[in-house]
Amino acid sequence: MSSDYGNNYIVLTDQDGNEKEFEHIDTVDMDGETYMAFIPADLKVDEEAEVVILKIAEEDGDEILISVDDDEEADRAFDLIMQRVEDLYDEAPQESPEDTPEDTPKDTPKG
Repeated sequence: MSSDYGNNYIVLTDQDGNEKEFEHIDTVDMDGETYMAFIPADLKVDEEAEVVILKIAEEDGDEILISVDDDEEADRAFDLIMQRVEDLYDEAPQESPEDTPEDTPKDTPKG
């Protein structure tokens, strides 16, 4: 993990040996398995996110991240994660516009 970014970042290596840094965005449990979702660490604000879904597995007593080969399983995990992300945004308090002072009447009578 890179200390430059903090604990939410990890370097993943693909099957060709290429390393890329990703940001962890969520972890969910589904059907007795644990899935983690990541987006590229260098993602620009205006770019569409490539979400990588990996499953936690145990190998020789150690937890490892493995690819989800079943498309239906990956899609279900992705949908669950995206629903959780949407719920977080829905629960965030909405700010009132700064240009409307609280003591200004919204409707002023004419006449």
